[in-house]
Amino acid sequence: MHQKVELTPDLLLQAYAQGLFPMAERREDPGLFWVSPDRRGIIPLNRFHLPRRLARTVRSDAYTVTADQDFAAVIRACAAPRAASEQSWINDEIIRLYSALHEGGFAHSIECRKDGQLVGGLYGVALGAAFFGESMFSSARDASKVALVHLVARLIRGGFALLDTQFLTTHLEQFGTIEIPRAAYLARLHDALGRNAEFYWPAPSGRDGAGSSASALGDTTLAGPLAGVTLATTPGALVLQVITQTS
Repeated sequence: MHQKVELTPDLLLQAYAQGLFPMAERREDPGLFWVSPDRRGIIPLNRFHLPRRLARTVRSDAYTVTADQDFAAVIRACAAPRAASEQSWINDEIIRLYSALHEGGFAHSIECRKDGQLVGGLYGVALGAAFFGESMFSSARDASKVALVHLVARLIRGGFALLDTQFLTTHLEQFGTIEIPRAAYLARLHDALGRNAEFYWPAPSGRDGAGSSASALGDTTLAGPLAGVTLATTPGALVLQVITQTS
């Protein structure tokens, strides 16, 4: 049964730690309800599948990819209508709560830009070594997919143990997403919450300032260079190297 609740950012984090997340019935509905699927979608980070054509797009650095540079624009783009028959579950309360989590350092966004315009991205919540993917959007070919690839590389490099997609969709299945029973998910979640991970890494996950420490992006938390990576490495090539070294 759907139960509408009043949420605070702290309560929301506690809910994530218990395997729950909130949704709205539709964009205009002011209320929220808890969700805990019987079968949970996850992307095993050590078995992430990268389609060849998408790998070429990532390597080409067709998009400028950044982290946490415009969380507000990303979540609002994710909430925007995409088709006449499709209802968004992201309402104003979701936007308020996750914006507060972002201000607190728990919610993050990945942005893809083309010629300075935001054309794709995603957002989610990081807690311990778990990352909970919430939503993504794209207004240019493969932009959201590129954002996902950059996210996966970032999570691998940062020592994350769990990438939660909530549900298994046809779109996510192509990347190796699987479904596991709730009990198995909770066991993985408990393990991930007991670990430490870092969302930032020394080289920026994007074209601007490639190879630098990018202190302006706040992307200097992790120490030490990637093995075998030089400062001349392009962002897309660096991201692919992180993924292929792990897969």
